[in-house]
Amino acid sequence: MSALTLTFSQAHYVNKAFWRNPARAFFTFAFPLMFLVIFTSLLGNGTEHIGAATIKESTYYVAAMAAFAVLQACYSNIANAIPAQRDVGILKRLDGSPLPKVSFMASRILHAVGVAILLVVLTGAFGRAFYHAHLPTGTTLLEVLVMLIVGAAAFCALGLAVSALIPNADAASPVVLGTVLPISFLSGIFIPFGNSTPTWIVWVGRVFPVKHFVDGMLAGFVGTPFDWVDVLVVVAWGAAATAFAVRYFTWAPRTR
Repeated sequence: MSALTLTFSQAHYVNKAFWRNPARAFFTFAFPLMFLVIFTSLLGNGTEHIGAATIKESTYYVAAMAAFAVLQACYSNIANAIPAQRDVGILKRLDGSPLPKVSFMASRILHAVGVAILLVVLTGAFGRAFYHAHLPTGTTLLEVLVMLIVGAAAFCALGLAVSALIPNADAASPVVLGTVLPISFLSGIFIPFGNSTPTWIVWVGRVFPVKHFVDGMLAGFVGTPFDWVDVLVVVAWGAAATAFAVRYFTWAPRTR
């Protein structure tokens, strides 16, 4: 079998395993919606000035939680799952199969990107139904789709890269939370970034790909300008993470 065939075959099994775990699937899709309801209830009653635009904070949170859903589905899930599978020997058994390392990684990325797209569609539909959020159409829709696919793939690569650094399953959750939460705050996911946001926070946030991804999603939902530089930054992070993951990914548990 070719590497491409093995990739799609493995992606099929990853997808089946995901949907055969109802609790995991349910909370993967419910988590961003719960956050959306909580944040809009607490902080979504006002307006925010972004550039020359004035937007409702509830609409802002629809885009922000859609971005957060992608981050969770792609980065967090992979970075948590790989060390757990490595510790119990699943990856070691796969190493003895004809499945190449690159095909295994690509299969995880394919599955996670598909889940991420479903999450954004669900969050957008929920936001439209309950918060009258604007949904992207026409050229804006194409731009957001490019950012969504590129961003989801890049966060998957980052999850694989970080999983290569996590020594065991017990360390996975602290490492993931310790990276996701600070960067999410610095990227304007949990607190809207308007014109009054401290400059240093904006500059620090723009070092990381999450802020650029959030800006791309905001362009689709709230009408702020779409910048292709944001896409290029996310691509650069994804390419670097892919190279790192391919170089340092291991099948066997680390020696403690």
